[in-house]
Amino acid sequence: MEKGYLSLVLHAHLPYVRHPEQDDILEEEWLYEAITETYIPLINTFNNLLAEGIDFKLTLSISPPLMTMLTDPLLQDRYLRHLNNLIELSEKELARTQDQPDFHKVAQRYNYLFKEARHVFTEKYDRNLLNAFKEFQERGCLEIITSSATHAFLPFFDIYPESTKAQVRLAADLYRQHFHQDPPGMWLPECGYQPGQDRFLAEEGINYFFTDAHGVLHADTRPKYGVFAPIYTENGVAAFGRDLESSKQVWSSNEGYPGDYDYREFYRDIGYDLDYEYIEPHIHQNGLRKHTGIKYYRITGESDHKEVYKPEWATHKAAAHADDFIFNRQAQIEYLAEHMDRKPIVVAPYDAELFGHWWYEGVQWLDFLIRKIAYDQDSLALTTPSQYLNEYKTNQVTTPSYSSWGYKGYGEFWLEGSNDWIYRHLHWATEKMVELANENPAADGLKYQALNQLARELLLAQSSDWPFIMKSGTMVEYAVKRVKTHLTRFKSLYREVQEDQIQPSVLDKIEHYDNIFPELDYRIYSSENVTPVYN
Repeated sequence: MEKGYLSLVLHAHLPYVRHPEQDDILEEEWLYEAITETYIPLINTFNNLLAEGIDFKLTLSISPPLMTMLTDPLLQDRYLRHLNNLIELSEKELARTQDQPDFHKVAQRYNYLFKEARHVFTEKYDRNLLNAFKEFQERGCLEIITSSATHAFLPFFDIYPESTKAQVRLAADLYRQHFHQDPPGMWLPECGYQPGQDRFLAEEGINYFFTDAHGVLHADTRPKYGVFAPIYTENGVAAFGRDLESSKQVWSSNEGYPGDYDYREFYRDIGYDLDYEYIEPHIHQNGLRKHTGIKYYRITGESDHKEVYKPEWATHKAAAHADDFIFNRQAQIEYLAEHMDRKPIVVAPYDAELFGHWWYEGVQWLDFLIRKIAYDQDSLALTTPSQYLNEYKTNQVTTPSYSSWGYKGYGEFWLEGSNDWIYRHLHWATEKMVELANENPAADGLKYQALNQLARELLLAQSSDWPFIMKSGTMVEYAVKRVKTHLTRFKSLYREVQEDQIQPSVLDKIEHYDNIFPELDYRIYSSENVTPVYN
């Protein structure tokens, strides 16, 4: 009998990067890479475990932008084109590396994985991978939760309860559309929590969310069990705190597993290493080199010198690291069990894209971890937050503190010198959206269409991805352009609505570009029955 539980939570999210106006845009490849390197490998792993009768319990949050992109016909077509290009490139690599045995072995691996991905995508799931995850949920091994509508950092919009309500309700509605039930939990973007905002989760039937450790530890009343049991807010929603120890073993760039020298080196890619004429047909249409996903080297060390990747060495390390992770969780749980009157739960949340994309062996590590938990020990078991709440229905009531899992634990990463300029515009647009919803309780026709699109532009501009990218210094031009584009469209449409001069052709074009939440009704921003949630 287990003494405690491990709850693995994978947060799958990408910003909305659908661009029908361009045929070959680099940012759409964020989605294609995640599908090939993370989502399909996870699906294959889950299917293999079930086929072998191995029981497991995981939690997966799928954000609304990602749900929408995974089910979008345009992006499905483009992903298949992307994958066929990769397969063609991998065939060329088989020929090029024929006389280089170590490289050829890795090239064969890529060729097989790309073809397997195409089979899973086209034949097994008819291009809709959301159905795969839905099947796992129906079989009881995966608990799927949602995130806010466009992954907005909700504490920054606390003075606009209508905006928080819209972000939560739209997410819940989209979840119901795909999974035919209320979402059991919600991943608050960046684990960003502001006291009181959980009331909107309660209104949608959402039972729990996650905070960073200090969000729970700094609650109004000190939690009796620390982060090793949930607490309830006054609105009846459970808050689970992140365990820092288990996070550091996987996340840390210095101490975490992904930095092991036998693992694949992410930054050495043939898109940059090989002759331009050879690689040109497989890079961007404008001639820009890019990551292809074919990488032949292992991390090796801290110098620029890299040795060829040895898949068998990496597999051995993934197994050893799974053993190490379990050993540490066992020691942690056995200690906690002696000091608690209930079984402790260790909550370990990670970005899903870490597994397979950034850490190539991450899905393999997860596979080893699940198997070893099932067969090699009996002191801990995998569980989901819902299962834990069903087992322990009575929990301490207290209010978590404002917090996030970002740099320094609060909001600094999304509000500092590189990105602070966006918020005065976002707040202005939010105020105007609320005003329009209140002033137009029954718009119809073209005006109704325009008000709905105004809401979409606001939602897309609010994504936390844009200030994150500005701060991190990667693809900054794109992030700035996205914020400015959505706000410019908002301001233009706002003026047309106010002046009753809506241009149907322009509106149709914008709708085609930014088509997220097609069933959205702008009145979701109405102030009716909404009271402020701040003190």
